[in-house]
Amino acid sequence: MGKDKLRRFAEIDTFSNVLQLDAGKPFKGQWSNGFFKNNNPVVLELACGKGEYTVNLATMFPDKNFIGIDYKGNRIWRGAKTALEDGVNNVAFLRIQIETLIEYFAPGEVDEIWITFPDPQPQISREKKRLTSARFLDMYKVILKPGGFVNLKTDNDGLHVYTVEKIAETSLTLHVRTEDLYNSEYADDVLNIKTYYEKKYLKDNKNINYLKFSF
Repeated sequence: MGKDKLRRFAEIDTFSNVLQLDAGKPFKGQWSNGFFKNNNPVVLELACGKGEYTVNLATMFPDKNFIGIDYKGNRIWRGAKTALEDGVNNVAFLRIQIETLIEYFAPGEVDEIWITFPDPQPQISREKKRLTSARFLDMYKVILKPGGFVNLKTDNDGLHVYTVEKIAETSLTLHVRTEDLYNSEYADDVLNIKTYYEKKYLKDNKNINYLKFSF
């Protein structure tokens, strides 16, 4: 591990807005009133990377609590540091494997989920690792409030089509579907937030897919 990564790992240990592994378990069922000290809705960004979406959403919606989730601490460092420097207090980062999500959130505790440019895991053998595979959808159904939304932004057409198929197979409600977000009617201020990777994809003239669905 490089010196820069080691420094970031050491630094996030001191960040008040970062919880690593089991440190987040005591807040299961009480993220709003226990961690954030309010009664505001909880929104997750899964595989948040550098946390651009998490921090931008938190800035736009101060009446909601946002939690970015990723296992790579050196990436979380960027978003957590930005939030601390900018005084964005309604944001936290949780360093866990997303496969263990249900251990950290109680049934119906989450209002909305964002999945922004996840690894598409294109190999058939890695289907279970796709964040919109059946096992993950089952977890989301438990922790989301009734009618809570899942949002997926991706440049990967295969993951987009796969998710549409899963939505149909499991009789979920599809609210929005577009294969070309920025030339659609849906590109509002929220969807115009661009991550580091999305900016790279747009430079390469890739289309951006977007789905919004609920259980």
